[in-house]
Amino acid sequence: MTFNFEQLLAFVTVYEELSFSKAAVKLNKHRTTTGQVISNLEDQLAITLFDRVGRSVEPTEDGHLLYHYAKKTVEQARIFENIALSLSFGGLERVVIAYSSFMPPSALFMIRKQLVKDFPTMRVELLVRDRAEIKSGIVDGSIHFGLVNVHESSAMHSMDSVFLGHVEFVPYVQAGGRLAKLDQNSVVDAMVTERQFILKSLVDEGLKEKFIFSANNEQVDQLSVVINMVREGLGWSWLPKALTKPQFKAEGIEPVSIDLMLEGMKLPLSMWCPHAKYLKDIKASIMHAVHEHVESYNP
Repeated sequence: MTFNFEQLLAFVTVYEELSFSKAAVKLNKHRTTTGQVISNLEDQLAITLFDRVGRSVEPTEDGHLLYHYAKKTVEQARIFENIALSLSFGGLERVVIAYSSFMPPSALFMIRKQLVKDFPTMRVELLVRDRAEIKSGIVDGSIHFGLVNVHESSAMHSMDSVFLGHVEFVPYVQAGGRLAKLDQNSVVDAMVTERQFILKSLVDEGLKEKFIFSANNEQVDQLSVVINMVREGLGWSWLPKALTKPQFKAEGIEPVSIDLMLEGMKLPLSMWCPHAKYLKDIKASIMHAVHEHVESYNP
């Protein structure tokens, strides 16, 4: 039994779009062509993958079972293509680094600074993306590196994954404000009722229960906006502990200690990228910057 990449890609796309027409648009094919590819695959496998329901389709039990294997095969084939191309590819003029919004700005600054030193003519794009978007971007080639929270992630066999360490979060309040003047016992009670700002990326990645203390909470996309909100005394927030260090300090906010915790809450961070020869030197440069950041944070 033989089948090709086009058939598997068509099957995966129809499964995800639940429509031959929508899948055809995504594949840049005619609807009739896409339908014929699926019919041929069903004939070869001697099973029905989809029940045709008017203009839409519904995966059969066999279709549901095979989708997960086909999806992994398509991803592996794309990775293989990228690796093969990288073997004869000289270097990059542009690199895209995606990161979770909770990444300390100091770490991003040191990464960019190191890349300027090592690759002075290379353009670098730093984009906020969630974990699912980063994985998808690395698979389709639109993202080269991802700095990702991996608190519940399984091993990523289809891409290179390097554990970088933990980002520790502690509660921050307005410097010299009312919450900052409370003792450790009183501040806990106050935090439960005061307005809490939480980064939306933490909620999107399943960390709502871990980070939300107050019923009066608001989600915010950008770390810099949260810092400004806390600085103005509009509420408090869990923020990276790195902001307490003199070389990275954010003015106008300060961390508070609470009786319930001996240390802050820690999130494991990894760097994802394709297995690609042409990214090897850039990866080493980023790793060096991360190491320098850790050394400066923990002298």
